[in-house]
Amino acid sequence: MTSKRLPLAIGEFYHVYNKSIADEDIFYNLKYLNKILEIVEYYRYDQRMKLSRFRRLRRSLQKDYLKDFKKSKLLIDIYSFSFMPNHFHFLLRQLEDNGIKKFLSNIQNSYAKCFNLINNRDGSLFLNSFKYKKINSEEVFIHVCRYIHLNSITSHFIEFDQLKNYPFSSYSWYLNNNLNRFINTGLVMNHFKSKENFTKFHQDQVDYQRRLKKINNLLLDG
Repeated sequence: MTSKRLPLAIGEFYHVYNKSIADEDIFYNLKYLNKILEIVEYYRYDQRMKLSRFRRLRRSLQKDYLKDFKKSKLLIDIYSFSFMPNHFHFLLRQLEDNGIKKFLSNIQNSYAKCFNLINNRDGSLFLNSFKYKKINSEEVFIHVCRYIHLNSITSHFIEFDQLKNYPFSSYSWYLNNNLNRFINTGLVMNHFKSKENFTKFHQDQVDYQRRLKKINNLLLDG
């Protein structure tokens, strides 16, 4: 995905990507996945309090704060995500001025502090400049959602029949509403008559996406 340094506009949709410095593995088990999901869920709102401070509050104060901030405006809507060992993908819609930049800055800084503390590590964790591409049509929007969900399969981490139970992408959240914590599924699912059609839409692309990645890798190696 190429970097498009155009202004991020309210109401527009974007495919957003960033990776770790030196391709270090940073999302490689459920412990780290649970931490980043908590951070994403918290910072999709325009918070007045850092998550680290929120965690230190008494339970009663946490409940009061949660009720209060969930009445405030969201910075972004999230339609899909994928966490690979050394990078992440989001399909987002910006809802507030600088919403995407603020969201990404907050989640990356918060996760870096958490990861560094656990691993006795110092310094930056992510590349300074995230990449993004504007989504210009409904067709592209649906295909990018699928591309993000198939990322782990394209890289041969798992096979398609495992994706429905794979926690590192939002695909399983589309199939099981009880898993969904913050994904806006309505806009995507409006394009499908059933969840079976949604599944087939993904499955039909697996071989092509894997071949495309192999071709790209050969070109890069050359």
